Amino acid sequence: MIELKSLSCSYGSNIILQDINMEIESHLSILGANGSGKSTLVRAICALVSYGGEIYIDGVDAKELSLLEMAKTISYIPAKLEIYDSFITVKDFVLLGRFAYKKNFFEYSHEDRVIAAQKIKLLGLEHLKEHTLASLSSGEQQLSLIAAALAQESKIIIFDEPTANLDPHNSKVIAHYIKKLKETHQVILITHDLHLACYIDNPIAFIKEKKAHLYGRDFFDDEVLKELWGVEFFSLAVKYG
Repeated sequence: MIELKSLSCSYGSNIILQDINMEIESHLSILGANGSGKSTLVRAICALVSYGGEIYIDGVDAKELSLLEMAKTISYIPAKLEIYDSFITVKDFVLLGRFAYKKNFFEYSHEDRVIAAQKIKLLGLEHLKEHTLASLSSGEQQLSLIAAALAQESKIIIFDEPTANLDPHNSKVIAHYIKKLKETHQVILITHDLHLACYIDNPIAFIKEKKAHLYGRDFFDDEVLKELWGVEFFSLAVKYG
């Protein structure tokens, strides 16, 4: 469980999130307008940005966790692969997910390589394992990110707009993988895609005016959406099949 107590985040004098108190007992989807603080919230949970207040993960103050302990607890998957060695292969990239388990000054173990290979196969990337990341499509890169996160063997996986740069086919593929992962991991999803959020079927945290507002399935009521977003919505009858 993740517990946020009086969480606040700022960039200089610009306050992004203020006095957020929330218990994330299981899965969660986070929605909100551009710039509302969705990514800032999960980056604080991952110890990637500084914050005020307290964050507890399974009862432990997150500030007391080392970076290696944090890596074994939470995997963060960004919207797209932006910084990487252009010549690194899928096989070697996914193996990086085992870094938190690697002994200093030693090579990756046989077990590390077996686990990485298993995740590559699971995500259907075996035929691409010797290909460079730069040669992959956006969808294949996203699958590689997921494979590396699974190799990390953390119990919490955070997806930050995983379908933002994908076509409908690859969006559907990624959506199915995310929903399947709910059986084995705690899944936190950031998205602007209401159909994806509806399909994943998590409780909703809507970020607005620096606060987090919690919803269940009532979030997808047309009138609720209109009130939150300030625009008219049609019924969300179309879902991922």
